[in-house]
Amino acid sequence: MGYFFDKIEVNPIIAAVNDLDKLDMALESPCENIFLLTGNIFNLKEISSRVRAKDKGLYVHIDLIDGFSKDTWGLEYIIKNMYPDGIITTKSNLVKLSKDLGAFTIQRFFLLDSLSLDRGINSLKSTRPHAVEILPGIMPKIVKKIHLETNIPVITGGLIMDKEDVMQSLNAGAVAISTSNEDVWYM
Repeated sequence: MGYFFDKIEVNPIIAAVNDLDKLDMALESPCENIFLLTGNIFNLKEISSRVRAKDKGLYVHIDLIDGFSKDTWGLEYIIKNMYPDGIITTKSNLVKLSKDLGAFTIQRFFLLDSLSLDRGINSLKSTRPHAVEILPGIMPKIVKKIHLETNIPVITGGLIMDKEDVMQSLNAGAVAISTSNEDVWYM
């Protein structure tokens, strides 16, 4: 479980790959972890092997992988056969199952308003993922609130444009920043 945290101590920027044409750039970047936001049943094992060969952490967003059922069997198959370092999901039931299967688990939340914030905090208190990713990631006050109320490490993502966004997130208490913005990967 400490693998993720060891890697973000080296570099808190996480390369979020939402287009496989960007995978090579992510593999060559200084980012120690990769959030895979695309892929399918046919290419996931190869992607996993390529990431492992570069000694980077691979965290698969299970909700976004094509060709797998978003249920118990699909999740178990990915964990046991594709060997990611962890799972990302927006689904509370998959957080629990992923943890039960021994996988490092990141619950992802899209925060649109106060109601989604309150529901998200309540969900985190019951599911207790290893980390939470909140989107959009440019809300320092919200980062502080979530961390204080749940004591769960916060990752920010979405709308991260530059070094100032990164620094604001880190200063607010985020442990890492995920972004598909390649310019930010090299900060």
